[in-house]
Amino acid sequence: MAETKIEIQQGDITKVETDAIVNAANSSLLGGGGVDGAIHRAGGPAILEECKQIRARQGGCPTGEAVITTGGKLPARYVIHTVGPVWHGGDKDEPEQLANCYKNSLRIASDKQLQSIAFPNISTGVYGYPKDKAAQVAVKAVKDYLQQHDSSLQQVVFVCFDAENRKLYEEML
Repeated sequence: MAETKIEIQQGDITKVETDAIVNAANSSLLGGGGVDGAIHRAGGPAILEECKQIRARQGGCPTGEAVITTGGKLPARYVIHTVGPVWHGGDKDEPEQLANCYKNSLRIASDKQLQSIAFPNISTGVYGYPKDKAAQVAVKAVKDYLQQHDSSLQQVVFVCFDAENRKLYEEML
């Protein structure tokens, strides 16, 4: 199996050229604030239309789960929407739920035979997940997944919105 490259970038995930970018969505899948709103604005109405179809089929998207839609007008072909946990102090399964966001997103990308995926810093915005703890979960979940599964993925990018997150990920990798 080819080695999957894990990279860190700081910037705007809506401008990243990977096969898929991951959206830190809310369970309604109807867009929202933060990265979710930015992805819907940049990708255009096609993403929301597919989200509505998914809602009609299965309801929303539970925490830790993931669904895939078109990338619309984004450079990425697909958007994988995952719902991160709201931080309640860390003893309400938040680390497991957050790890599942990464693992389920990677599973969808592998199922689609994608070669590259970019993740935002899931749950670290309005959901209040401490950035250092979220980075530890993210890096471990991605490494564990890649070690345990034969995957088509050649590149995993952590797209950090700010320098603080970038520094945390650089220290861990």
